[in-house]
Parts: sequence; C-alpha cells; structure tokens
Amino acid sequence: METTTLDAARLRRARVAVAACFFLNAVCYAGLVPRLPELKAQLGLSSTALGAALAAVPLGALLAGLSSAALIRRFGSGRVASYGLVLLGVTVWTAAVAPTWLGLAAALLVLGALDAIVDVAQNAHGLRVQRLYQRSILNAFHGIWSIGAVTGGLLGSAAAGLGVPLAVQLGGSAAVFGALALVVSTAVLPGRDEPEPAADERPRERPRRRAALPALAVLGVLAACGALVEDAGASWSALYLRTELGAGAATAGLGFVALSVAMTVGRLTGDRVVDRFGRRRVARAGGALTAAGMGLALALPSVPTTVLGFALAGLGVATLVPAVYQAADELPGLPHGLGLTVINWLLRIGFLVSPPLVGALADATSLRVALLPVVLAGIGALVLGRALPGRTAGRPPPE
Repeated sequence: METTTLDAARLRRARVAVAACFFLNAVCYAGLVPRLPELKAQLGLSSTALGAALAAVPLGALLAGLSSAALIRRFGSGRVASYGLVLLGVTVWTAAVAPTWLGLAAALLVLGALDAIVDVAQNAHGLRVQRLYQRSILNAFHGIWSIGAVTGGLLGSAAAGLGVPLAVQLGGSAAVFGALALVVSTAVLPGRDEPEPAADERPRERPRRRAALPALAVLGVLAACGALVEDAGASWSALYLRTELGAGAATAGLGFVALSVAMTVGRLTGDRVVDRFGRRRVARAGGALTAAGMGLALALPSVPTTVLGFALAGLGVATLVPAVYQAADELPGLPHGLGLTVINWLLRIGFLVSPPLVGALADATSLRVALLPVVLAGIGALVLGRALPGRTAGRPPPE
C-alpha cells in the first residue's frame, strides 16, 4: 500500500535523507579520531588508559544494540536515525570536553550505544526505501558512509593543523551536523516501518521466530567473515607491511588505504552488480576473490602483492554486510528491524573479538600466519553465501 501512496519526488527525498544519515553517522565520530592524541595529552592519560576508555565504544554498542528493534518498532526507523544523530553529535562533543578519564569513558559508552542504535535504524530505513524502489540501493549508502568517514578524518586533521581547539571543532560539528539531521528528519518516510500485528496473529509470531533462528545464525557467521576481513585491513595491515615485509612508514599504510578505497568503490558500484547477478552470486564471487587475493599475498609475500591482496579483499567483501543485513531483515517470521538488529549486534561482537584473537595468534606464531583466517573468511563467504537469496525481479526506479 505504501508504494501507491508515495509519489516519486517524495521517495527520492527519502533516499537522499537516508544517504545523509549514513554520511552524518560516519563524519561525526571520524572528526574526533585524528585528535585522540590531543585528548590523551589533555587528560594526561597513558596509552593503556586511553585504550580502556576507547573500549567503552564497543561495550556501549553491545549493551544497547539489541534495543534498536524495540525503538524502531515504537517510533519508526527514520525518526530513530535522524534524532539519534543529533544526540550522537552532542555526545562526541561531550567526550571532547570530559574533565576526567571517567567522564571520557562514560561519554564514549553513550556514544557507542547511540552509534549502534543509529546504525540499525539507518539501515532499516534504507531497506524500507529500497523495498519501494524494488531494486538494490543499500550498497551505495554504505559507500557514502565510507566517504563520510574520510571527510570527518580530513576535517579533524585540518582543524588540528590550524590550531582550532578540540572543543570548538566538535562543538561546531555538533551544531552544524545536528541541524542537518533535523532537516533530514523532515524528509524520512513517516510512521512505523510496518503495522502492529493483529491480535489473532500474535500467538503465531513466536513459533515463526524460532524457525528463523537457524538462518539468522548462518547469516551471523557470514557477517563475521566480513568483519574479520575489514578488521584485518584496519588493525593489522600496516603492522604486517612494516614488521614482516620491511616497508617504510609511508608505505605501510597502503594496505589499509587499498582495502578502504576498493571497498568504497565496490559499494558505490555494487547495486548495479547485485541487481544483475543477485546477492548470492555476488557474495560467493566476492568470497572467492577475497580468498584468492589474500592467499596470493601470503603465499608470495611482498609489498606489491600484499597491497593488491588487501585491495582484492576489500572489493570482495564490499557488498557482503549490506547483503546480510537485507537477508536478515527479510527473514520470514521476523518483523522488519529485528533480524537486522541481531545481525548488527553479532557483527559488533566480531569486531570486538577479532583484534585480540589475531594478536594472540600472531604472538604465538607470526603475523603472516595470523592473517590466514582472512583467507578462511573468504572461503566462508564462498560457502555460506549460498544462504543468501538469489536475483529477484525488479522494476525501474520511480521517475
């Protein structure tokens, strides 16, 4: 019914609003990252103390992440995403002006909680808009998130270079981006994502939800494969290039850059590929590409093959997490937003557990051996990708 009551212009505005949510979600926190050394010095923290405070971000996400489905069902994903972004900007500023370690950790805990809720809500609203378009548009939203992260990092770096006080930079960002989020709230689709079930339907919901659990578990493992690949590039590529291959300081960062650029390009162009070949074939081909690329890099260790390997891995998993999100959101027996919430929560556990596991394996053997799980993650995507739906028929976007 919603398709017939929305005109094309209204639907396009909603699409732009979702894109803006993804951009703002990334740019808010990314502006703080380049200035963490200043924050550390400002509070007189040791590296251990700063690391402990930063650990509050994933902790907050895990504590609050599962509440996303209830909030979305009550208020609608568009409102939760847009108003959550206003609070997110204020919370980032609060972290910048925290007077003590405890205040910083508390702010980062709330920041992680809000980020998890906003992340689920913006993906849920993106999927709602995508259902009305009847073709894939979710990958491009994730590509815009990557652009927002780069933009936020550049803004933070520029502000640091110009000597802008940290509180001024992030206060200004909270004001400007918060105002944009309020504008976005007027363009999102109104109302809840789906109606409340009828009274006679509620007794039948629980068995159908239990029946969806095996599929949700498989999708969770598939999402973890994507998380492992992304974390390997972010956390270990520079160290591997520097310590195992003797790369210089400037060259060591190229592995992460290659993975990030390839992933962004893959997401910005992935919707057309997914529409043509289907999520299942694209995910499985991407898994094979990831395994082959990182397998080459580890079998023939050199700077060029390693940079190429991380680039192929980034391209291979570019559309994997969006595909898993969509599949989880469409599981029969689960209301929209619930499966997505669970997968997002499991994905954050993957990002939390992956670094210490790889680090422990590296200490026990070598970092080269510790990166073998990236190859296994690619194989996992190749094998488990069959759980994703294939190509579905669609129609042209509204004009």
